[in-house]
Amino acid sequence: MTVAETREFLRARGCPEPVVNAGADGLVEEWDRVVTQVEQGYPLGLDDYLNDMDGRELIAAVMGAVVRALTPVQKRRLVAADERMRAAVQPLAHCLWGDRLAAANGWDPVRNWWYFSRPTRPGPDLAQELVRFK
Repeated sequence: MTVAETREFLRARGCPEPVVNAGADGLVEEWDRVVTQVEQGYPLGLDDYLNDMDGRELIAAVMGAVVRALTPVQKRRLVAADERMRAAVQPLAHCLWGDRLAAANGWDPVRNWWYFSRPTRPGPDLAQELVRFK
């Protein structure tokens, strides 16, 4: 694993120092925490949810830019968290960030599924904000 390259990548992306210092392990740990929240009924609103999905996107970006960014243990943990997340969300026809932003970033429902799904158990705030997404 190339910890220095991962940290360099995160720093170049403008991530805060605590995120940079935590590196790939911190990103996977945070994603696992988010998945647990989604399974239990996501307690926050859409802005927070999108921020949490951006965390998963950041993991994908790190994996695409840094060879061996994740250790085998981290990869297994990510795969397990992704499987749990997929079981806790339902697919959407449109990107939560909007179709224009999805097109500008090259996001698609297969590769970036976290942006094209909604929790099956959103909390009250998120449920209200997701009414427009079916």
